[in-house]
Amino acid sequence: MFGSIYRHRRVLVTGHTGFKGSWLCAFLQKLEAEICGIALPPETEPSHYGLLKPQIYSEYIDIRDQAAVKKAVAAFQPEIVFHLAAQPIVRRSYEIPAETFEVNCMGTVNILEAVRHCPAVRAVVIVTSDKCYENREQPKGYREDDPMGGFDPYSASKGCAELISASYRRSFFHPDAWGTSHRVLLATARAGNVIGGGDWAQDRLVPDIMRAAAQGEAAVIRNPRATRPWQHVLEPLSGYLLLAQELFAGNRDAASAWNFGPDGNGIIDVAAAAAELQKAWQDIRFEINPPAAAPHEAVLLHLDCRKAHEKLQWRGIFTPEEMFGFTARWYQEFYCRDRVITGEQLDKYTALAAARGARWAE
Repeated sequence: MFGSIYRHRRVLVTGHTGFKGSWLCAFLQKLEAEICGIALPPETEPSHYGLLKPQIYSEYIDIRDQAAVKKAVAAFQPEIVFHLAAQPIVRRSYEIPAETFEVNCMGTVNILEAVRHCPAVRAVVIVTSDKCYENREQPKGYREDDPMGGFDPYSASKGCAELISASYRRSFFHPDAWGTSHRVLLATARAGNVIGGGDWAQDRLVPDIMRAAAQGEAAVIRNPRATRPWQHVLEPLSGYLLLAQELFAGNRDAASAWNFGPDGNGIIDVAAAAAELQKAWQDIRFEINPPAAAPHEAVLLHLDCRKAHEKLQWRGIFTPEEMFGFTARWYQEFYCRDRVITGEQLDKYTALAAARGARWAE
């Protein structure tokens, strides 16, 4: 897979204790990478990272601490960097806006500063969000060259992280100067709504539904008509890994912004997503009860991923039924049988990708 590029390669993952970061570490371990993680301790109990207990080098560091970040990066000398550490919750950003901007903006600056002073780094993928775009509630998908924006502090901070990354790319890691004045290629990755087992964050649809099911209760759906580009966590991770492979190989055209999202049949509203989860685990119950007043959240949002389809030959492999089924079964196994099936699902996903001709799985 991925041309064996990750085998025995030193890979830094920020945010490795989070939901998506812990899945990325599991994927990288399968690829036999040497991994270092930088993050705060897990915020939830249980946590996916705590359940996996990955055998990696882990540093509990606040990415707002520039000196500590630089020291850790200099000590590990990574060849590939995936930056996922963030304050990731829209509703929480209304409660802690300053912290959200500090973590998501200055945290990104600190990682890029550490990279700038680390001679070993060759490839950097900064993970932002589909919410980085100026959302005009339009039916067409957003493309990589559409304007950055953001109504809420979280979305605005991710738009800022994109602008910061673009500035560093132009100022210090320009693709035209690769191989002469520097050896780093830098890209950003924007993914849609990511779901999967092991997410226990507050104010997210899937964790809220699964907690309620485990307690024999009905989950409350607050924004049933909001449309999102749903995808299983392994789908964008395969895109990030493929993108970093291209960067590491010296593909200067890959040093830009990329969307990783589902095809049209994965773009459904919240109520439909809850119903799909219920099909896979019948203990799931939910009721629709929009609050009288709530912080603004986008109603319509999805990505145009033609660039990744055409230039990286990447696209998701799951059907919606498979995506929601994988997610519900992970929680069902955990809550009903006390089993963590992350490794099993990763094996099934990579086998399915190979069977369906995914380029990265060759």
